[in-house]
Amino acid sequence: MANVVIGIDLSTTTCKAIAWDAAGNLVAQARAPLTLQQPVPGAYEQSPHEWWAAAQSALQALMAQLNGHTVAALAVVNQRETLAVTDAEDRLLRPALLWLDERRQHQVAGVAERVGRERLHALTGKPYDWSPAIYSLAWMASAEPELFAQVAHVYDPHAWLVRQLTGEFATSWASADPFGAFDIAGHRWAQEVLDALPGKVAAQAFAQAMAPGKVLGEVSTIAAAATGVPAGTPVVAGGGDGQAGGLGVGMVRPGIAYLNLGTAVVSGMYCETPAVDPAFRTMCAIDRQGYVLETSLRAGTLLVNTLVRQFFGLDPASCLPMLEAEAAKAPPGSGGLLLLPYWNGVMNPWWDAQARGCLLGLGPEHGRGEIYRALLEGIALEQAVATRAVLQATGGTVEQFVAIGGGAASRVWCQIVADICDRPVVRATTQEASSLGAGIAAAVGAGWYAEFATAAAAMTQGGETLLPNVAERGFHAELLAVYSDLYPALRPLYPRLAGLRR
Repeated sequence: MANVVIGIDLSTTTCKAIAWDAAGNLVAQARAPLTLQQPVPGAYEQSPHEWWAAAQSALQALMAQLNGHTVAALAVVNQRETLAVTDAEDRLLRPALLWLDERRQHQVAGVAERVGRERLHALTGKPYDWSPAIYSLAWMASAEPELFAQVAHVYDPHAWLVRQLTGEFATSWASADPFGAFDIAGHRWAQEVLDALPGKVAAQAFAQAMAPGKVLGEVSTIAAAATGVPAGTPVVAGGGDGQAGGLGVGMVRPGIAYLNLGTAVVSGMYCETPAVDPAFRTMCAIDRQGYVLETSLRAGTLLVNTLVRQFFGLDPASCLPMLEAEAAKAPPGSGGLLLLPYWNGVMNPWWDAQARGCLLGLGPEHGRGEIYRALLEGIALEQAVATRAVLQATGGTVEQFVAIGGGAASRVWCQIVADICDRPVVRATTQEASSLGAGIAAAVGAGWYAEFATAAAAMTQGGETLLPNVAERGFHAELLAVYSDLYPALRPLYPRLAGLRR
C-alpha cells in the first residue's frame, strides 16, 4: 500500500517537495531555489520554465530519499496572483508576471469601472486593489498589445506544474480564485470580468478549474522520467499557498485563524459563506465547503530584512538573535515609539496604495532595540486592527492564532502578537504548513480520508501556546487606540507627499 503523499509548494523564491505520512509526519523533504528578475523598477518576473526545472530538481532529490516508501498521490500549492501566458502552440510568450509586479496598479480603475466596483467585489470577493493577477493581464493588453493578441492559454503556477506533470490544462478553484476573475460562489471563471479587459479573452483560455482534492490527471511517462515520481501517480488539485497554510494548521472551522508571518503578513479566518467586505478579501477554501476571509499586509519579514539591512547596516541572516534579545529588553510600547508598517502601501481595510510607513515619537532615548521592537509591535498592531475589522464586519470570533512562516520562529514576535491582539498564539509545530495543506489535499484525493476535516484532524498538530500578558492588557488596549488613530490622521498628507516625489 502506498504510504506517503507529496505536497509541492511553489513559492516565490523556492520550490519545496515534501513527503507526508497519514499522520502528518514529515518523512522527507527537498527544495530548489527560484530567482526573480526585475527588468525595470517595480517589475517582478520569473520564468515558468524555471518553475518546472525547480520542481523536477526537488522531486528528484525527494524521491532519492524515499527508500521503502511508495507515493499515493501528489498535490500542488502555489504562489498566488501570478500568471503566465502561451500562444496557440502553447509556447511561452513572455516571463510570468508575479504578484509583486506593480505595473498593473493603473489598470484597476478601468476594469472596476466597466464591471462596477461593487459588482466586481461581490462576484470575485476581491476589493478595489491591484493584487489580483487579472490586472497584470490588463496591463499586458495595454502595454504589449501584439503579444496579448497571441494569448491562447493563461496559467497560474498551479496549472503550469499540472500541465508539465500530466499534460492536462487544469487547476484548482483555490488557485484560480486569486486571479480576481473567478466567481467564488459559482466556482467558475467570470466572463463579465474578462470582458472588461482592454483586450478580449475567453474563459476557455484559462485552465479548467476543479474542486480541491479532485484528481486532475496522472504523472505522465515523460514527467516520471524527469522527476522520478512513478508514472500513473495521481495529481490532485491543491490551491493557493495562503489557503493551504490555513488548512495545514487545521483551520477547517470558524474560531481559528492562521497568521503567516512571512514575506507579507497574511491572516485568514474560516467562513462558511462567501462574505464580502472592505475589511478583507474572500478566498475559496481548499476544503471545498467554505471560504477564507483574508487580511494582508505587504510588509512582514520583507520589512524586517529591509530595516535591518538599510537602517542598521546588518546582515539579517546572522543578526536577528541579537536584535531579538535587544527588543525583548525594551519595554512594551517601545518607550513611546510607534511604527506604521505601510512600506508598500496598505491593503485592508484602507486600500490606499499611496500610504507609506512612518516612525512616530522618535527621540534621543530610543536605541536599536526600541526601534526593532517598534517594528514588531507595529506589525502586530496592524494585525489587531485588521482582525477587529473582520470581526466587526462578520460577527465572527477568533479564539486563537496559529503562527506559521519564518517569523513564527521568533518567540518574541509571537508573544508581542499575543499581547497586542489579546489572544493566544500557537507556534505551529511544522513551519511547512502550506506543503502540509497540499499533502492533506493529496490524501483526500488518494482516498485516505473522505473529508478534508477528517484529514486535517489526523494530519495536523498543535505547538507551543503563548498566552497574552493579562497584567499589560490595559496598556496594550491604549497603545492600540493610539495606533488606530495614526493612519486616519496621516491620510490627507499622503497624496500631497506623493506629489513631491522626484
